[in-house]
Amino acid sequence: MTDGIAKQISAEMRFFISAIFFLVIFSSAAAYDPLDPNGNITIKWDIMSWTADGYVASVTMNNFQMYRHIMTPGWTLGWTWAKKEVIWSIVGAQTTEQGDCSKFKGNVPHCCKKDPIVVDLLPGVPYNQQFSNCCKGGVLSSWGQDPLSSVSAFQVSVGLAGTTNKTVKLPKNFTLLGPGPGYTCGRAKIVPPTTYLTPDRRRKTQALMTWNVTCTYSQILARKNPSCCVSLSSFYNDTITSCPNCACGCQDKGNCVKAGSKLLQKSGINTPRKSNAPLLQCTHHMCPIRVHWHVKQNYKEYWRVKLAVTNFNYRLNYTLWTLAIQHPNLNNVTQVFSFDYKPLVPYGSINDTGMFYGLKFYNDLLMEAGPSGNVQSEVLLQKDQNTFTFKNGWAFPRKVYFNGEECLMPPPDSYPFMPNSARQNTIAFSSLISSLIFLLIVIQ
Repeated sequence: MTDGIAKQISAEMRFFISAIFFLVIFSSAAAYDPLDPNGNITIKWDIMSWTADGYVASVTMNNFQMYRHIMTPGWTLGWTWAKKEVIWSIVGAQTTEQGDCSKFKGNVPHCCKKDPIVVDLLPGVPYNQQFSNCCKGGVLSSWGQDPLSSVSAFQVSVGLAGTTNKTVKLPKNFTLLGPGPGYTCGRAKIVPPTTYLTPDRRRKTQALMTWNVTCTYSQILARKNPSCCVSLSSFYNDTITSCPNCACGCQDKGNCVKAGSKLLQKSGINTPRKSNAPLLQCTHHMCPIRVHWHVKQNYKEYWRVKLAVTNFNYRLNYTLWTLAIQHPNLNNVTQVFSFDYKPLVPYGSINDTGMFYGLKFYNDLLMEAGPSGNVQSEVLLQKDQNTFTFKNGWAFPRKVYFNGEECLMPPPDSYPFMPNSARQNTIAFSSLISSLIFLLIVIQ
């Protein structure tokens, strides 16, 4: 009897440990991007000077993600103080709430909340409120697209805190919205102090204390359904493989607008809502974004692809949009028309991923749904005779990401195949066999 109970407890313990292991692995994988394995947003706190009751710190946010940026209305950063700290002043940003500062007389802090929420300032604020790399409305470019614009910073004066390296307590529970959910931030970790060069580059100084916070993105945490889909076509097949039905979730048809509807003529229809709720054009896939890949032409040593990105959301313009594509022939891109292109080599020796994005001041803004709601380009690729083929869907991409979100691909058996492919030959052969059997039955 005792042995049976022990075996049962042992089995339950094994199941419990396995479940915990699975959850840990799943949660880690959810934030892992195979096309950008080292991508993250790092928040760095540098204590620059001590004050009577605390310190002045420079907070810098670096977006090290190759093709995922933070678009308008921008980032929102939050944390929880370890003690009873307050923010006396802040330059280059502001907190969304002041909190209860009734116990202070005379000099009132900027924020007294235990868990402050900080947002970036808008462009055009007075110079005395600005800080280096601030005041962009919270917009952060991706590292691959524009490294100089992938940094945001502000300066904060903290009171009722420690005044030495040993008495300062690190903030906890960091949160980052960019602008919606999806980012998970780790614990603050003390790192070697940041070093700075003076303007004449002849003297090196360093921060008094530095800690880092790393935030990673997970599409699973951001939304339960994809936000984009992919359709395919080619010159060698009349079939157009459209996006799968309800690719971005089946929604109530009353929440979408048909193209050409009189409702679109009303004023304010394109105004974004506080909830960021989209107003989509009615389609069978119900996605805000559709990416179309068309195999256009075949030359002796090259082949040409046409790319088109269409916006079906009437309430959102996509600024600084990016398109990341994985395809084995992207290692031989010869020319890209109308878009900028940059190869992504996450694993060093494998060059099968590239990033497309709009030309500055030309088509880097994808307008809302309507006549101007699309951007197009063509890509010329050189053939690698050892690997190149049009058969079995080789000419179509393996993965497509729009603004860092993986798009839903059609099922492989629906791809436009070559007319003489094995798939169609099998159908023709089976039809011939059926006809012969029918003929033999009739003759007998």
